[in-house]
Amino acid sequence: MTFLHPELLWLLLLLPALLIIYIVWRRRQQASLRIPSLLFLRDMRGGLRVYLRHSLFALRLVALGLIIVALARPQSSSSWSEDRVEGIDIMLTMDISTSMLAMDFQPNRVEAAKEVAMRFIANRPNDNIGLVVFAGESFTACPLTQDHATLINRLREMTPGMIEDQTAIGSGLATAISRLKDSKTKSKVIILLTDGANNTGNISPKMAADLAKTFGISIYTIGVGSGAGEAPYPIQTALGVVVRNMPVDLDEPTMRQIADVSGGAYFRATDNESLSAIYQKIDRLEKTKLSTRNYHTTYEEFFVFVLAAALLLLLEFVLRSTVLRTNP
Repeated sequence: MTFLHPELLWLLLLLPALLIIYIVWRRRQQASLRIPSLLFLRDMRGGLRVYLRHSLFALRLVALGLIIVALARPQSSSSWSEDRVEGIDIMLTMDISTSMLAMDFQPNRVEAAKEVAMRFIANRPNDNIGLVVFAGESFTACPLTQDHATLINRLREMTPGMIEDQTAIGSGLATAISRLKDSKTKSKVIILLTDGANNTGNISPKMAADLAKTFGISIYTIGVGSGAGEAPYPIQTALGVVVRNMPVDLDEPTMRQIADVSGGAYFRATDNESLSAIYQKIDRLEKTKLSTRNYHTTYEEFFVFVLAAALLLLLEFVLRSTVLRTNP
């Protein structure tokens, strides 16, 4: 409980002062009379009415205290907040062509990409996130969802060789755009990860980027591949798996163009650490919006004290007029 005028509570100091004045005044009201001896009366006590006569003053004093408290305007309050989360719709668009088995990342590009993507998903519990994978063609592995456990399970299942090989970047983007274009959220994002150049599909990456811009979708592109120009790659032979160095075939100009046209950004990942740092940077760039409304309500409580004071004064009046009346 708080008080609107707490300074008025200093008036409560009047109550002990009035009590002292009352005690002194009562003593002065008692007359003195010299008599030979009244020792035989010393064991006699006054009746209940004698003791109750002081209750009238006590009732007035308590009522005065309650009135002072009421004048200080006691108030109670309650407050609460309402949080509104405005999430972001994100489509992870991942290359699963066989070139993603290159081992310049540990244990290879595709497994490193999946591990970092899973951490990214775990850090964004309020967002709708989906997954599109592509190689020679594309498909939606998981639509936009907040069921991130299911999304992560589907991500784990995606491996190179599931679909026809080659790299259809434009088709992968088109599939992701079709999943986002009708979204009602203000922020729509595609995170495209690939290690190659577009070499198949009916839609060019530039056309897909223009389409994304039309629907207000930003594309963050991540180019994956060693900066040395070559990467160790496992090749199946008659004698078993042989690891050979293969050229890194990454079309960086196209990746930059996709990002620039759609209003996103391009990043180059050359190892596990740089890939993790890229996802962390995207996480900071595309933050979920959280707005909080605070409510505060104040309730006046002085009426209770006024009512109690009135009842005490009424009781004092009734007692003074009946049981404790001193004048006939």
